[in-house]
Amino acid sequence: MKVGVFDSGLGGLTIVRTMLEKLQSAEIIYVADTANAPYGEKTKEQILAFSIAITEYLISHHRIDALVVACNTATSAAISELREKYPDLIIVGTEPGLKPAISHSVSKNVGVLATPATLNGEKYKALVSMLCEHYHVRVFEQPCPGLVQQIESGDTDTPKTLEMLEGWLKPMRDANVDTIVLGCTHYPLVKNAIERVMGRPITFVESAEGVTNRLLCLLEQKGEASDGETTLKLFATGPIETGMVKNILGEKFSVAMINSLD
Repeated sequence: MKVGVFDSGLGGLTIVRTMLEKLQSAEIIYVADTANAPYGEKTKEQILAFSIAITEYLISHHRIDALVVACNTATSAAISELREKYPDLIIVGTEPGLKPAISHSVSKNVGVLATPATLNGEKYKALVSMLCEHYHVRVFEQPCPGLVQQIESGDTDTPKTLEMLEGWLKPMRDANVDTIVLGCTHYPLVKNAIERVMGRPITFVESAEGVTNRLLCLLEQKGEASDGETTLKLFATGPIETGMVKNILGEKFSVAMINSLD
């Protein structure tokens, strides 16, 4: 079986890392759309156009059986349209794990770090409103403009990144937030830096396990699961920090460039 995965950059590799551990006999084709990154500050129409172009490329060039939208922002902006346009394709999105965060939190003060586009999504806003009312929790939302670019450059623990995090996390630290939702697939790559700034152990809720388990469930329902080795091909539409790829996945994977998605 062939599974296409895409993100605006390297963040989705945090999900691929888990997929490589759990999937059997699959060929994973990953597209990092670095030519158009970051998605979090683009319009919904732009993100939808990028998402459709990548999906068309994965179908036409790689004949994928399933698609993982390994990007919270693209999921918010495009998942409904993708499912409508490709009804025969298994499609799994990535959404902030608010429900598990609430169940883990002792203080009932939960932080959410995400891109502006994710936090402004209608589905996300409705979920926050319902959960806050039902579970009596306080949710501290924080957009993180510029953080994806820092991570893409490999600057996960530099003074500039720590300074950015300090400004965003101080209200959460003061409010005794004990659980933080990483609402962007890039953000698990700065968990250590976040914990340093928070000054105490934090429970992090990220998407890799949930997305992979959902994909496995859907593949098994269609009879696609089998035994064997899983392989990975990496493609990028623009410049990419290969050192970060090695940090996330190890030494054996290289990245090929796509000159055009046509």
